[in-house]
This record gives sequence, structure tokens and C-alpha cells, in this order.
Amino acid sequence: MARRSISSFFEDQTYELPQKGAPEYEYTEQVLERHKREGLYLAVRARWVAMGVVSVLLLFVVPWPEVLFYEFIVAIIAFNGWLMLRIGKVGLSRAELTLLFLDLLVMTLGMVIPNPLSEHTWPQAMQYQFGNFKYFFILLAAGTLAYSWRTVIAIGTWTAGMWTIALLVGWWFADPMPALSEAAKAAFPEGDLAYFMDPTQFHFRLRIQEVVVFLLVAVTLAVSVRRFNRLLRSNAALERERTNLSRYFSPNVVEELSKNDEPLKQIRNHNIAVLFVDIVHFTEFAASRSPEEVIETLREFHGLMETAVFAHHGTLDKYLGDGLMATFGTPEPTQQDAINALNCVHAMMDALDTWNDNRIRRGLPPLRVGFGAHYGPAVLADIGANRLEFAVVGNTVNVASRLEALTRGLNARLVISDGMREEVLKEGGHACLAGLRRFEKQDIRGVEQKLTVWAFERPVEQNPSS
Repeated sequence: MARRSISSFFEDQTYELPQKGAPEYEYTEQVLERHKREGLYLAVRARWVAMGVVSVLLLFVVPWPEVLFYEFIVAIIAFNGWLMLRIGKVGLSRAELTLLFLDLLVMTLGMVIPNPLSEHTWPQAMQYQFGNFKYFFILLAAGTLAYSWRTVIAIGTWTAGMWTIALLVGWWFADPMPALSEAAKAAFPEGDLAYFMDPTQFHFRLRIQEVVVFLLVAVTLAVSVRRFNRLLRSNAALERERTNLSRYFSPNVVEELSKNDEPLKQIRNHNIAVLFVDIVHFTEFAASRSPEEVIETLREFHGLMETAVFAHHGTLDKYLGDGLMATFGTPEPTQQDAINALNCVHAMMDALDTWNDNRIRRGLPPLRVGFGAHYGPAVLADIGANRLEFAVVGNTVNVASRLEALTRGLNARLVISDGMREEVLKEGGHACLAGLRRFEKQDIRGVEQKLTVWAFERPVEQNPSS
């Protein structure tokens, strides 16, 4: 029979975890770090509450001044929790494990060594007959809030080991006190009863039962912690996927995608609106600027455009250096995709006007931006093998790109196809067509027939370089 490690015993094959070095792994580790800190805060607070309750309880069950010794032990354990909070982190931490070991050692010694403030001369065996072992469960339960399954197992095994060693040491060095044993036999002639009532007996069978039950509980809790951590990793991966989706799709589309199983893998063919945006003569602009200024300019520009796309229920298909491509009606079509696309353009132009005004006030040159939009059929699906990308393919994309390039020759800010205009009218968007001028028989590279286009001309008073 094949041997299995403890790790494989706890392994749950239900979830595929990211491999170390992958971006998913780093993201997941960040989530685990946050979870560890939250769990550690919760564990320490639970410890303090538990120690507070225990300290009050001891006042009623332990006589004065003996109770002061146990209150001191409780205070040490509470302080040790604060130290754990200071040094706790995800992964193997020797300092943290040392504090955990110190926790268990302090509690063990506090339970098995005679109370120095007690006036009674108890037999050593009596230290094991007060039922104090149950307090270890408090530390074990608190450990499940912040630590890995391996640490929970360590708490269980260390506790069992310390308790057993203390038992053997106490038994080996204990004073037999035969007079007490004889008195117990005289008071309880029945053999078994005399044995259980004898204060000098360590009752090994009960001690073994305590240890075994504690270990079983520790293993059970470790399995629960292991499963929870794997669920946490799985949820972290889902959260990362949702975050990635939010970089491409508007929030309402992300919400819809999150409710379906792999909706992007389905190959679909339907009409969409495609928008291309590009900064005119950006190459010449970048040639005379520092790399830092170029990148900062692009970041500001892309930020404005991205905000407008998502605000109008569009999909950010890709950045194209100094431009971008956006689609409307992806991954699912709506009743006003063409209207959304044109409204998005108007919002972009308004944002660019404000941005250029600010650039002029700062002594920077304004930038001229061209927009091209077309409406028509396209194929939508995931492409790629290991690294998937949501792709929109078809002549509609090519035509939209050519229309954006046509803005140079027509001295226009926006050029749309006649088919785009007809769809806007069909959707009831007359208002967003205001200011468009018709240009017939335009040559579009890649299109055999000349097309009728509509252009939103650039104001004459506007700086030509903008």
C-alpha cells in the first residue's frame, strides 16, 4: 500500500491552486496575508476575552491568595497574545512558533507544578485531578482563527507531548505518601473505588484519554482549517478574475459575467458598435518629450477614455499605444449599443476639452484626438491556449479603424459610418447625431465600394495642433 504524507492526507483535489511564481499566486498570497492579519487580530481578541472570563472565574473557584498565582499565569498568556500580534505573518515564522510553544509551556507548568502560594501540601498527583486540562482547548480554538492547519496540528501534538512529559516527570519524582493511600483503602474497601479516591494516584488511563481526545479534536480542527484556507484561496482566485474583468468591462457587465459559467468561451456572432480612439501625431509629440512625460500623458489620456467607456456600458477591448479600441454590445448586445457608443464619444470629447484646457494653463501643448465608429456584425469569443483573450473579430473592426484614420483628411474629430447613423436613428438617438455632416463616396482602405460617412468637424477656432 502506497504511503501518504500528512500533507496529501489533508489535500483537497476539488480546487486547483495557483503555482508559486505565477501572478495568481502573488495575488492569493496578498489575500492570505490580509486574512492572516484579520484572523490574528480576532484570535488575540478572543484570547483576551477568554482570559478575562477565566480570571474572573478563578476568583470564585480558587481561594485567596492561591488565586494570585493562576491570575499571573493568565496575565502571561494574555501578554503573549499581544506579542504574537506584533510579529505574526503568513508563512513559517520561528518567532511566532516559539511564542506558541511558550504559551503551551506556561500553561502546562501552571497546571502541574504546586502552587507556591498554597498552604496545602498536596500530593503531586492531585495537580492532575483538578480537571485543568480543559483550558488547553481555549488556545487550540483560538489557534484555528489565525494559523495554518499545520500549526493547529503542532498545537495539538505539543500540548499532548508536554502534558505527557510532565505526567511522567511528576510520577517519577512524586512522594508516594503511603499513609494517604492506606487511608483511602480503609475508607473505601472496594478496590476500584479506593483507587479512584486515592489522592496519590495519577490515573494514567484518564490522562491518556485526555491526550487522545485533545489530539482528535486538533486533527478535526486542522482539517477544517485546511479546507477553509483552500476555499479562501479559491475565492481569492475568483476575486482576482472579477478584478481582471473590471479592467475590461463596465461594472454591470462584470456583474452579469460573474453569474454565468464561462460565458466568454461561447462563440457568438451579432451586431456591435466598435469605437477607435487615437491621438493624432503622437509620435512627433513623443519624440521631443522625456519618457516620463510621455508615459504620464498616456496614463492621463487612457484614464479619461476608460472612464467614459465604462460609464456608457462599453467594453475596453485593448489599449493601442496612444489609442484604444472599445466595443458596445459585448459580450451581450443591448437595445442601444450604437447610442451608447456615440454618447461615449461625446463624453470623451468633453473630457478632452477640459483636459486640454488644463494642459494649456500648465504651459503644455493640447493634444488632438480622432474618433472612428462603425456598427455591424462581428464574431466574439475567447482566443488563445494558455493565456486567453476576449477577442472581437470581423470587418466591422477594420472599418471602424479606417474611419478613425479618415478624421485627418476630413479635419474632423469624429467619423462614423452611414450604417452606424442608421442604427442610432433606429434606436431613437436623434439627439446624439447633432452636428454631424454628411460626406459621400469616401474611399475606405479594405472596402471595395465607396462609403457615405458622417463627420463631426473640428471647430475652426480650435488650435490645429489640438
